Amino acid sequence: MRKNPLWVLVILTLSFLALSVPAMAEHTKGVFSQIPAYYDAKLFTITFTELPSGGEAAVLKRNKSINIIYQSDQAEQCNTPVTSVIDAIPGPGEGPGFNPLWQEVQITYLGGCGSVVQFKSDNEILSQVGITIALTPTTEIYTCSVVGPGPK
Repeated sequence: MRKNPLWVLVILTLSFLALSVPAMAEHTKGVFSQIPAYYDAKLFTITFTELPSGGEAAVLKRNKSINIIYQSDQAEQCNTPVTSVIDAIPGPGEGPGFNPLWQEVQITYLGGCGSVVQFKSDNEILSQVGITIALTPTTEIYTCSVVGPGPK
């Protein structure tokens, strides 16, 4: 019985792909991240990828409906990491004002490390501007998607 060369090629290709998947998975680490984020006091899981630096300036210049993701490098430096807060989630028909582009805004705690708190909504953050925190928009733009409820 003679083997069909096409079947041999298919089996070799599938074997190669099966061996390559773990290597490809290792290669993609860091390309996108999956993190928890609060929206209106509910925890969600989001994935995000930073746009290339050349594209970020163009997006900021041309797109006026970018959502905001609030983060704090200061909290990390204080060894009191906080969970990010987002100002929109997709809803029916992608929700009012939802855009998959997100600009990072840094939270600075005016009282230093001892004043770091976990905010759970953009309204809570905005109510504290100039009182306990300052906000600094960055030029970092991410493509983000809300992929489900947050970790329990």
